[in-house]
Amino acid sequence: MGAGRAEAASPRMQHVGVVNLNEATAAELDLLPGVGEKAAQRILEHRKKRPFGRVEELVRVKGFGKKKFLKLRAHLALSGPTTLKVEQVPAGSPPGREGSVTNP
Repeated sequence: MGAGRAEAASPRMQHVGVVNLNEATAAELDLLPGVGEKAAQRILEHRKKRPFGRVEELVRVKGFGKKKFLKLRAHLALSGPTTLKVEQVPAGSPPGREGSVTNP
């Protein structure tokens, strides 16, 4: 009877890595939490006119205010490869405890 309860608990999604604002494709930008296809296109249009000098310049793109920027900041970069991926975290696991090993 407890199987229904385990199935009802949906796994959480976790974003890991960064997106290079100056080199990422629309699909890579779309992986950012809260960024959709249209917002990704607006970032690309802004980048064509002027590359990003600082990640904070994202607030100059329509639809990106300070609040949204603060949520994305940890996933933004200006150099290096885009490494952002979305991983599934099991619902029963406490955050940060995946794969921990205890010593006897």
